[in-house]
Amino acid sequence: MFLRLADQHRQFIQDLVMNLQSLAIVLERRGYLASCYTCGGQMNSASFMVSLGESHLIRFLVSDYGITWTEMRDDRELMKLEGAEAISQLQDLANLIKYQPSPAVTIG
Repeated sequence: MFLRLADQHRQFIQDLVMNLQSLAIVLERRGYLASCYTCGGQMNSASFMVSLGESHLIRFLVSDYGITWTEMRDDRELMKLEGAEAISQLQDLANLIKYQPSPAVTIG
């Protein structure tokens, strides 16, 4: 049972990393400064960042050790979420981008 759960967790992380890479590409095409970096070829961790405007930055980190969403403005941390809450906030960002054609996004 535990080996199956570990394998499912690895697959979940890989899927999340691939989706972050896709989101970064879409954001870049829409004119946002966005990036998604991974370490190694196993897709088991990623660092996703996007600038939503003047001094407004979102950082999303994913690895086997955890998932975090950090929102910053003027180099100050506004919000930090982990786990399912972080993923929900990422979904909110994706939905806003989907329905808002210009880089004038407000989150939170």
